[in-house]
Amino acid sequence: MDYYDTISEGYEELHKEEQLKKIKLIKKFLKPKPTNKLLDIGCGTGLTTIPWKCKRYGIDPAKKLLAKAKSKDKVIYKEAKAENIPFKDNFFDIVISITAIQNFSNIEKALKEIKRVGKDKFILTFLKKSSKKTKIDKLIKKHFKIKKIIEEEKDLIYLT
Repeated sequence: MDYYDTISEGYEELHKEEQLKKIKLIKKFLKPKPTNKLLDIGCGTGLTTIPWKCKRYGIDPAKKLLAKAKSKDKVIYKEAKAENIPFKDNFFDIVISITAIQNFSNIEKALKEIKRVGKDKFILTFLKKSSKKTKIDKLIKKHFKIKKIIEEEKDLIYLT
């Protein structure tokens, strides 16, 4: 995650517009209740965590991105990798991961962890230009019941 710590100062300048565009699209399909607990895997600076109106949590392995996130909003952030999520089984009503899966070191282990900590609502997206696209698609379909796949400008969005 050294790369993300290196670009932490300019991360939002690079990615804010595209990430908020994805969230706007996802909000058409996901309407959390205020009492829902939502976990954002690979939350970065919190861009994809903050817009939700519920109890929000975020994890990311990049310390400097998390430091930026923690300064913004009342969200519980933890430094952690998707392959080892520090929460109990079935703790979250909703788990999202926006444009992060292609960066996981062990994609299948991470997807199993995501499924373990979530109940039944998952939003998983990854870069459609990723060299791991076929592998990620197969693994998501193996571990989750997909209701809809949306092709966004840069990502494939899987709704469960």
